[in-house]
Amino acid sequence: MAQTDVLLTKQPAPQTIPACELPLKLYDVARNTGAYTSSGLATAGFRTAKYLVDEWFQNCYASYYQAFADRDQSERQRHESRQLAAETEALAQRTQADSTRKVGERLQDIHCWKSELQREEAELIRNIQELLKRTIMQAVNQIRLNREHKQVCEMDWSDKVEAYNIDETCAGYHNQSTAVQFHPHSTKFEESASTPETWAKFTQENLVRAERERLASCNLRELIDCILQDTAEDLRLQCDAVNLAFGRRLEELEDARHKLEHHLHKTLREITDQEHNIAELKQAIKDKEVPLKVAETRLYQRSHRPNVELCRDTAQLRLVSEVEELNMSLSALREKLLEAEQSLRNLEDTRMSLEKDIAVKTNSLFIDRQKCMTHRAHYPTVLRLAGYQ
Repeated sequence: MAQTDVLLTKQPAPQTIPACELPLKLYDVARNTGAYTSSGLATAGFRTAKYLVDEWFQNCYASYYQAFADRDQSERQRHESRQLAAETEALAQRTQADSTRKVGERLQDIHCWKSELQREEAELIRNIQELLKRTIMQAVNQIRLNREHKQVCEMDWSDKVEAYNIDETCAGYHNQSTAVQFHPHSTKFEESASTPETWAKFTQENLVRAERERLASCNLRELIDCILQDTAEDLRLQCDAVNLAFGRRLEELEDARHKLEHHLHKTLREITDQEHNIAELKQAIKDKEVPLKVAETRLYQRSHRPNVELCRDTAQLRLVSEVEELNMSLSALREKLLEAEQSLRNLEDTRMSLEKDIAVKTNSLFIDRQKCMTHRAHYPTVLRLAGYQ
C-alpha cells in the first residue's frame, strides 16, 4: 500500500533481503548448578544489585566506618614507627657517647647496662609491631570472608525476595484475572530444579556459614582488644622501667659529677700550692748558690798563697766545711725540687683526667636529659596505645 503522507524524490533502492518473517532466535541461558546456588528457582540466573534505602545507608556507613578504622590503624602504625625511631635514635646517641668514653671499666659497664634496657624496649616494640601486622592480616582475611558470605546471603535474599514477589503475584491470580494466558510447557520440571529438602539445606547452610563467620569475627574482635590492651600495658610498663632507670642514672651521674668537681677544686688548690712550693725551692737554691760561690772563690784565692803561707789554718778548714754544708743543702733542695716537679706533673695529669671525666658526665647528662628524656616525654598513654584516642 502506497503511503500518501511521504514525498518520494527518487525511486527507492530494491531490498537485498526479501521481506519475510524471520525465525525466532533461541537463547541458551547459562544456569548456576553449583553446590551453593539457588539453581532451579524461579529466579535462576537472575542477578541484580537490589538494595533497600536502609540497606544502602547501612552499606555506606560500613564503608565509612571501615575507612576510619583503616585511618586509625595507619595513624597507630605511624605513631609506633615514630616511637621506635625515637628509641633507636636515643639508643644510637647513647651508643655513640659510650664509644667515646674511656674513663674506666666500671663506667662502661654501667652505660652498657643502661643501653641494654633501651635495646629491650626497642626489641619489644619491634615484636609488638610484628604481632600487630599479623593481627591486621587476620582481620583483613576475616573481613574478606565476611564480605564473601555477605554477598552470598544478599544473593540468596535477593532470590528469595524475587521468588516471594512472584508467589505473591501468583496468589493474586483468579478466574476473572485479565493477565492470565496459556503456557503449555510450564508444567515441565527443570532438570536443575531443587526440591524442598535441597532448598532448606541450601538456606540452612548459608545461615550456618554466616553465623560461623559472625562468631569468628566476634572472637577476632575480642582477641584484637586483648592484644591491644596487653601490648599497651607491656609498652607502658617497659617505658616506666626505662624512665625509672633513666632517673636513677641521672641522679648517679649528677652525684658523680659533683664529686669530681669537688675533687677537681682540691686538685687545683694543690697544683697552686705545689707551684708556690717549686718557686720557693728555686728561690732557695738561688739563695744558696751565692754563698757557695763566695766560699769557693775564697778557697780558690787562698790556694794561690805562696810557699809556707799555704797553710791549713782555721779559716781554711771553716771554708771547706761551709762549702760541704752548702753543697749538701743544694743537693737536698734540688732533690726536693725534682720531687715537687714530678708531683706537679702528676697533679696536672689528675686535673686533665678529672676534667675529661666531668666532660663525659656532662655530655651523658645532656644526652639523657635533653635528648632522650625529651623524646620520652611524648610517649603515648595506654589509651592511645590501645587505639582509643
